[in-house]
Amino acid sequence: MTKHIGSLIALAACLAAASTSAAAQDAPPMTAKDLVTLPRLGSPAVAPDARLMVYPVTETDPDSLKRSTRLWLRDLADPQREPVPLDLGGSASAVSFGPDGALWFLSARGEGEPTTQVWRAAIGSDGTPEAPEQMSRFAISVAGYALSPKGNAIAVWADIARDCPTFGCADDGKAHLPGPGSARLYDGADGFVRHWDEWETPGTFSRGFVFGIGPDGMTGEGAPLDGPAGAGALVGDTPHKPFGGNEDVVWAPDGSGVYFIAKQAGIEEPRSTNTDLFWRALDATAPVNLTAANAAMDLAPTPSPDGRWLAWTAMARPGYEADRLVVWLRDLRSGRTRALTGNFDRSFGALAWTPDSRWLIGTAQDVLDTPAFRIDPRTGAVEKLDLIPGNEGRIGDLTPLPGGRLLFSRNSIGAPSELFLSSGARQAMPVTSVATARMGAMAATRTTRFSFAGAGGATVWGQITRPENHSGKLPAVLYVHGGPQGSFDDGWSTRWNPRVLASQGYAVISVDFHGSTGYGQAFTDAINRDWGGKPLEDLQKGLGAALAKDPQIDGSNACAMGASYGGYMMNWIAGKWPDRFKCLINHNGLFDTRAFYYATEESWFPRWDFGGSYAEATANYEQWNPVHHVDQWRTPMLVVLGEKDFRVPYTQGLGAFTALQERNIPAQLLVFPDENHWVLGAKNSLQWHETVFNWLDRWLKPEPVARPAE
Repeated sequence: MTKHIGSLIALAACLAAASTSAAAQDAPPMTAKDLVTLPRLGSPAVAPDARLMVYPVTETDPDSLKRSTRLWLRDLADPQREPVPLDLGGSASAVSFGPDGALWFLSARGEGEPTTQVWRAAIGSDGTPEAPEQMSRFAISVAGYALSPKGNAIAVWADIARDCPTFGCADDGKAHLPGPGSARLYDGADGFVRHWDEWETPGTFSRGFVFGIGPDGMTGEGAPLDGPAGAGALVGDTPHKPFGGNEDVVWAPDGSGVYFIAKQAGIEEPRSTNTDLFWRALDATAPVNLTAANAAMDLAPTPSPDGRWLAWTAMARPGYEADRLVVWLRDLRSGRTRALTGNFDRSFGALAWTPDSRWLIGTAQDVLDTPAFRIDPRTGAVEKLDLIPGNEGRIGDLTPLPGGRLLFSRNSIGAPSELFLSSGARQAMPVTSVATARMGAMAATRTTRFSFAGAGGATVWGQITRPENHSGKLPAVLYVHGGPQGSFDDGWSTRWNPRVLASQGYAVISVDFHGSTGYGQAFTDAINRDWGGKPLEDLQKGLGAALAKDPQIDGSNACAMGASYGGYMMNWIAGKWPDRFKCLINHNGLFDTRAFYYATEESWFPRWDFGGSYAEATANYEQWNPVHHVDQWRTPMLVVLGEKDFRVPYTQGLGAFTALQERNIPAQLLVFPDENHWVLGAKNSLQWHETVFNWLDRWLKPEPVARPAE
């Protein structure tokens, strides 16, 4: 951690200017190892009086590449005081403050193979923690928790059999293992067989239980949030899988019950996006579905601090995972429910109330930024907040504080996340310096935004990230994002990072083609049943626009790369734009849309994007199927796949590699046996980057490239 936070305020406020200093010009370029080992900021927790803040920082040892997380304590009332490390006597994750100012957290500590349990540590007036107390003693590990506002109850969750009445039973996760061999046995009525990167365990779900809290820890038998088992009971995961978290389980401000998100399991689950918002009163025996009328996605339950309102986000079209998320509001006195932001053509993510319950604060993608917006619950009026000088970048971790203050995280292509504090919704000042100093010691890059007339004359946006100081021509790399309903926005990534690639001497060009998010719902919808149409035209025109904007980029010396849908586009480009690039990089991309439909797990996705099941919309699947154009392939390609990828199963990559081999096209295959749709491990990430850099260098840089030892 860098010291003297106060002295770094000016530095962080003008990072762009600092990066062009003479010192920055002489600095070494950012390397793959820099990206892998940069400290990573986690989400903060703020004390009830809003004075103290705790935040985690994950660090990676540069030699062993092992990762560990440390907690830091920061006094928000005194910006000149340096953050101090917080030692809780062992591992600690999911840290939160209780209403009495004590810290609650998860930890696995003790002899042998300890399970993860809930712990509590009081914090002294000087910020020093007392000896932690173990608050739970379950036979199984706790996956997550939510503490009640009064501190007298707690919701905990873990994977537990639906017919288990307590927090953990001996048969959890075993219903599909009949023996005597090791095989898993599934029934056609089970729904998901595998999801994201895990094989399913029929009959076992992520389930929450509420316990009381006494002087010595949790009390009572535990009341299941999903109610008793039996006919008509709710059966599903809370938090919902694979990406739901603490935001799915939220207490009412008076502690009378819990709001939570779940989706009914069963044969329809792989075809349904219908997550619902439930209310489980502590004096009831079963939950109530508050959004039963909506067959599409409901997320982010956010009750107001005064208990008057319940806000959440909801989509309107069933089966569509990229529909616009509109903020809805329910008057908990009258029961009246209304769409609050229905006239605002952006999709909201995180929500948070101001402490006085007067305003909602939310984030939403807007062109190439993800700014914060202030929403008036009385009128639905939406106001964009200008919190960062220049481009907002990507804002998250919204934590409104008393006195009109707002704590949030912010990152950009230029730098990873730091925490900032704004007063009165004015421009914010940094309150952490997790990676700022290290970034300042690296050679600068520059990101420039551009727009052009894309398919149908629509305005399409893109970005160029390149070395700040470079003499001579720059080879070009076209970045194609996944989703396809996604964006290569002005945000930091630990996987597909334009800055680290540009630091190797490339101009990285990204285009938010039709189908991208942040430009209104009609633009996002435009890719539907048109995977290889308007998006390819946008990429072609966008590359031309970038070359016209920056004449230093050598358009005749270019490669293209992408993952997921971006990997699909590499396969599509190989057959439909075969002479444009010197090389391609296809990471977990679709090769055969028919085979993909029958092998992927969330079948609602191809059903929506291609207009139905394969049997119902065969023509659409085959119209945009790269496999039909392999006879036109001639561009060298690096194929990357993860064996645990169940979203785009790795056989798709094998199919592309076989097509390359059969045609004697130069190719490489990089296989990660322990990765899913993403490459997350530190050593694997380093290998991914080194392989990608070497492949690009091979085709774009005729002279051998000497790279610093990693």
